[in-house]
Amino acid sequence: MSNASYRDAIFSTPLDRVARFSFDEQVVACFPDMIRRSVPGYGQILGMLSLIAQRHLRHGGHVYDLGCSLGASGLALAGALKPDAFRYTGVDLSPAMVERARQTFSEECPEHAMSVEEADIRTLEYAPSGMIILNFTLQFLPPADRDALLKQLFDALEPGGVLVLSEKTVDVDERDNAWRVERYHDFKRANGYSDMEISQKRTALENVLVPDTLDALHQRLQQAGFPRTVTWFQYLNFASVIAFKES
Repeated sequence: MSNASYRDAIFSTPLDRVARFSFDEQVVACFPDMIRRSVPGYGQILGMLSLIAQRHLRHGGHVYDLGCSLGASGLALAGALKPDAFRYTGVDLSPAMVERARQTFSEECPEHAMSVEEADIRTLEYAPSGMIILNFTLQFLPPADRDALLKQLFDALEPGGVLVLSEKTVDVDERDNAWRVERYHDFKRANGYSDMEISQKRTALENVLVPDTLDALHQRLQQAGFPRTVTWFQYLNFASVIAFKES
């Protein structure tokens, strides 16, 4: 990123009251560090996006990146694909994220057709697209809103298009889920987070980030109309699924 990115220290001091997590200016300032240290396999997921696009997106096709944050997925595509290979629209509800993403695209990939909209992905009027990226975004929507959104996205995809859905997940088996969560906390400790930071962030995300099981994600996609879905990546309690709209 061209702008300075700071180390995530939001929860590094004791808080009398932990506020609900939000994507505000404070989070934007440290977001690249936060997501790198908090999401196992994030770099690998980004790295695969251009390979998926090369296989499934027609030349010059349109890509949506929903909940685009600072535009990391767009940068991954622009870094590997020629300017005429795709058109990109990032969408985010956070004004601070949108402003930074627009500035970053202008500076880093000015020859690519990259735009960013400030909007609620639940009420957006979608243009026909060949690829839709939904990286760690659905989990922040109320569960009751998720099926309707996925149906909208299925309808917006062109025949042969794909949806890439990456999410934090939960296991049905309580013992398996506890093991994954414990190892995830080990992952965060290994990346420099303290037990206090882990605990306070978990409190801040309670009822803000509500994960599905991996089976539930596949069921939601199938109910939306996708005839074929594949889990192509999993690391602890994080997974990425690709859903195909048949030609």
